[in-house]
Amino acid sequence: MVQPGGGMPDMQQILQQAQKMQEQLVTAQQELAEAEVTGTSGGGLVTATVSGGMELKNLAIDPKIVDPEDTETLADLVVAAVRDATHNAQKLTEEKLGPLAGGLGGGGGMPDLGGLGNLGLPGQ
Repeated sequence: MVQPGGGMPDMQQILQQAQKMQEQLVTAQQELAEAEVTGTSGGGLVTATVSGGMELKNLAIDPKIVDPEDTETLADLVVAAVRDATHNAQKLTEEKLGPLAGGLGGGGGMPDLGGLGNLGLPGQ
């Protein structure tokens, strides 16, 4: 039997915290979808722009690097720029969602709330 003021957390308070985290998660996901991150290679000769959702949005190639006799180097620079942009987008995702994910899955001293996916919270 749990005494008043004992160790059991208030379930309503936990659900309110979970709903608040869900709302923060939805907001962060929307911000990520709208964000654009760049990556470069060749000292800025190739620039790739990627959305927060990892979609390639733009690719800029400095004409100085275009050599019809050496398309392999150009291809390598494009791949490197896209990888750099994707890596930067992943870092942005971790920065935006990391604290929220930690709160939902055993970080920050809260119990594992992974089963909250079926609560019918907004945005689900």
